[in-house]
Amino acid sequence: MKNSRKEKSDKTAERILAAARNIFAEKGYNGTRIDEIAGCAGVNKATIYYQIGDKDTLYAAVIHQVLGHVAQGIARAVATGSQPDEKLKAYITFIADAVDKNPALPPIMMREVASGGATLPRLVMEDMASILMILAGILQEGREKRIFKETSPFLIHMMIMGTILFYKKGSAIKDKQLWIPEALKILDRKLKNSLGDEVAALVLHAIKPESRG
Repeated sequence: MKNSRKEKSDKTAERILAAARNIFAEKGYNGTRIDEIAGCAGVNKATIYYQIGDKDTLYAAVIHQVLGHVAQGIARAVATGSQPDEKLKAYITFIADAVDKNPALPPIMMREVASGGATLPRLVMEDMASILMILAGILQEGREKRIFKETSPFLIHMMIMGTILFYKKGSAIKDKQLWIPEALKILDRKLKNSLGDEVAALVLHAIKPESRG
């Protein structure tokens, strides 16, 4: 009986988080109301407060549910590589795959970037710091082995995230513009590889030392 109640409670919590994730992605933190999430999840507001907490706690839980798992997944993916360039490629491709699997993440994170992180929860910042520390470790190892040149981990992370997020959202906007000249459409070739592979190739090229002679 206890297991049955817990399973029902878990399903309710997941339904609330799924509804909140979609609405936060569409309207942002400030534009989202708890009663709207409750209606979408098919529960009352009291259930949300009981299952998750207030709006701040719910917002943190929505992003942490994604980024916390991403941080753990990146750590596992990176561990499969033996060299820094292999680890960096695993880091980038995992992030690109995570964005594909979590379409609500780009609009939420892009709103936070635009607002200067005005409503970004501490828990989420800790998730992001964990992800950045993994990248910093890869880059440091690469420098020590003279595979990578001196770089800023934060800058490289922004190159990765910015390219992936803007490409995903920007492509959808571009595809709707029927007026785009043919000369530009010709240049809009499909990627030969996955987005993660393409971004990894660009980043690796940028941070490897220039060959001499």
